[in-house]
Amino acid sequence: MLLLTELLKDWPCTVSGGEIRSPVTGITENSSRVKNGFVFVARKGGHSDGTLLIQQAIEQGAVAIVVDRTDLTNLPTNVPVVTVPDCRVFMAHASARFAGYPARRLKVIAVTGTNGKTTVTHFIGQLLNCFGNHAAVIGTTGVFIDGMKMEYDSPKMTTLPAEYLHPLLKKCEDQGVTHIVLEASSLGLSSNRLAHCEIDIGILMNIGTDHYEEHGGKLAYILAKKRLSQMVKTMIVNGEDEQCVEMVKDATVPVVYFGVDSLAGIQVPDFEKKFVIPGNYNRMNALAAIGALVVLGYRLDDILQYCSQLQLPEGRLQQLERDGVSVYIDYAHTPDALQAVLCTLANSCYGKLITVFGCGGERDKGKRADMGELAVFYSANVIVTSDNPRNEDPLAIIEDILEGFGGDCSAVEVVLDRKHAIRKAIFSAAPGDIVLIAGKGHEKTQHTADGLLPFSDFEEAERALFEKTFLDFNEINHP
Repeated sequence: MLLLTELLKDWPCTVSGGEIRSPVTGITENSSRVKNGFVFVARKGGHSDGTLLIQQAIEQGAVAIVVDRTDLTNLPTNVPVVTVPDCRVFMAHASARFAGYPARRLKVIAVTGTNGKTTVTHFIGQLLNCFGNHAAVIGTTGVFIDGMKMEYDSPKMTTLPAEYLHPLLKKCEDQGVTHIVLEASSLGLSSNRLAHCEIDIGILMNIGTDHYEEHGGKLAYILAKKRLSQMVKTMIVNGEDEQCVEMVKDATVPVVYFGVDSLAGIQVPDFEKKFVIPGNYNRMNALAAIGALVVLGYRLDDILQYCSQLQLPEGRLQQLERDGVSVYIDYAHTPDALQAVLCTLANSCYGKLITVFGCGGERDKGKRADMGELAVFYSANVIVTSDNPRNEDPLAIIEDILEGFGGDCSAVEVVLDRKHAIRKAIFSAAPGDIVLIAGKGHEKTQHTADGLLPFSDFEEAERALFEKTFLDFNEINHP
């Protein structure tokens, strides 16, 4: 518990009304989380304005209100109203202060990039465990401590808002965790979710075509990613991505490059012989993870001993196999990621490569045709289906995808219902064929206009494979 005066100490602000020495028991920007003694940060978001909920917050026990606009009227006078330059930055500061600055006592590694964040963070966590460290991995797939998923009540975001992140870091510290490995999304960086979280190592993986629309263009997206290099003590950068190299050319912290090129600071000759997971992109993910361990002070030769033990996280090239048919579930939802997975599977496929995919609604329309073109180029058959349409018309999304190959191709079929699309692909597969189900990976829900509905690509594929075996058995024995 802190007094409001302690929370505001040395922070630029003006205060009017109410009792400034009130005890503070929590801080939130979500009015539904306000309890007695909470500070409510009334921030204006993309879909709602927190100032419209000030009275509700006070009725629920808020002891102070924080705003960052000076033109507001009808503000309460019975509780302190704190005006700050930026609510998001204050939220990060106050959350870290209230939790006791746990990041200062932990080794924090943050990974950013269009593709590969989840895999790299899990690889780093696994390698740290191999050396006897207690490590937490925080990101798209949830929160894991030493490889075990823990329950934590928080929004389903790649990078957690500060009010959830810092209490989580404190909880991890209390459980003996010494290293935190987290995903730093472009939106998380641009919205200051990681402000006031001290980061030891930043990793920049790649820059692809995703989230441009949400940031207002490619430049804004790149600048959001670049923020990480201004927040860390050391940067590890993909030396084979020209945009990544350009982004850190003026960095004021040490920069270490990884890659297979001879100019890279971290390279492993014949690494493909030491690393058993398929895909060149996964080798790059592993090299990034190795780089983090090297920067932490571990010897390269010692690290390489454990590389054969690395395992992909859930929903990343996750394989099912039955009666000669291989099914892969992968999160690939960008053109770069889809191409990498398709190329990897096409090179190992003895039969047909059958691809099932769609594109998310209310997200980056520009990538849809590109992904359609890639799917047709690498696959013998493509089934275009619904992904997470959200509030957008699923058929309109599919029409955008079909433009990638002119909208008329005998190898392409549209099956709007994702469950039926998965079943059709698997039922059509013969021994030696590979079915790729791309886009949703680990997700257990499908986001539609009706809300979040239970749905798992893995479970649907597993069920379809079992039913296919049963039907094939009956056909053979009861022709």
